[in-house]
Parts: sequence; C-alpha cells; structure tokens
Amino acid sequence: MLESIQYLSIIIEVIVAILGLMLVFNKKKNYGWGIFVTFAIYVFYDFIKIQGVTINSDLLYSLFFIATLSILLSVLSIYKKK
Repeated sequence: MLESIQYLSIIIEVIVAILGLMLVFNKKKNYGWGIFVTFAIYVFYDFIKIQGVTINSDLLYSLFFIATLSILLSVLSIYKKK
C-alpha cells in the first residue's frame, strides 16, 4: 500500500512539473520554470530512491537547495504580481 502511494506521489510530481512548463510556454509565466525545476528534482530524487541507486550526499544536498531556492523565487514572483 505505502509503495503505491510513493508511485502516486511521483505521478503527481510529474504532473506538477508539466504544469510548470505549461505556465512557461502557454501562459508566458516565467515562474513556471521554478515550479518545473523544483518538481523535476523531486521526481529525480524519488525515482532514484525507489530504484535503490546510491547518490552522492553532496549532490543530493545541492539538488535540494536548488529546488528550495527555485520554488522560493517562483513564489516571490507570484506574490509580487498585481
């Protein structure tokens, strides 16, 4: 049961990443890039985790920092919109 929830979570993350790209290309909203980058990193991490692949912890921390910074900049951009 819990494993199926993990797969469902990855599917949702993929959908959010795609929606981020749709914001960029269809709606011309640059904050979509941040949403895409954040959730693409989440998909990568979760997929690697499920596959049991070992990843360098420095790389992992760097990716998570990029994801966090990316979503922060996106939210700030949305907040600043009138």
